[in-house]
Amino acid sequence: MQPVQLICHPTTACGAVRCIEVQARRASKATLEVRFAVEGDVGALLVPDGGDPRRADRLWQHTCFETFVVEQEGEGGYFELNFAPSTEWAVYHFTAYRTGMTVVEAARPPRISVSREAGRLSLDAVIDLESLPALQDSPILRLALSAVVEDTQHRLSYWALAHPPGKPDFHHADGFALTVTQSHFRRGRSGF
Repeated sequence: MQPVQLICHPTTACGAVRCIEVQARRASKATLEVRFAVEGDVGALLVPDGGDPRRADRLWQHTCFETFVVEQEGEGGYFELNFAPSTEWAVYHFTAYRTGMTVVEAARPPRISVSREAGRLSLDAVIDLESLPALQDSPILRLALSAVVEDTQHRLSYWALAHPPGKPDFHHADGFALTVTQSHFRRGRSGF
């Protein structure tokens, strides 16, 4: 799948980031894979150190990558998946726009891998959709891909496929701008 570029919200510029690209695909009916790649002066960003993968809340208060997924076309509910470079993660379910939020205790946590090299920070997340049956059974997934980036001055910038008018809002329907279908399945090993 070709990468798509996230757009920085105009009120939260970040001079350290040149671009953020994302790729997403259904590797199988039960697997969604997402890759985020930040390019720029990575040394000017606050990136949490890696540790043991664990569930954590409020990851969006620091550098974090997010995937929002509509569960069924026209149903109104959606999932929010957060992935931090520390390999901490969170999954939430909303019954409608910013309402009815519940924590999803995934049977299997997402598999997160992070790599850093000169000028690039990458995070890959593999999500087991068997833990999210409403997504596994859906032939079409609409995604809103986003990132929160914190610089060394503790300023946050907000990146998304599309921004609605006004302040940053990753939950807004306008952000669900990427469609992934079951026809994107590939045989063989997992990976991009």
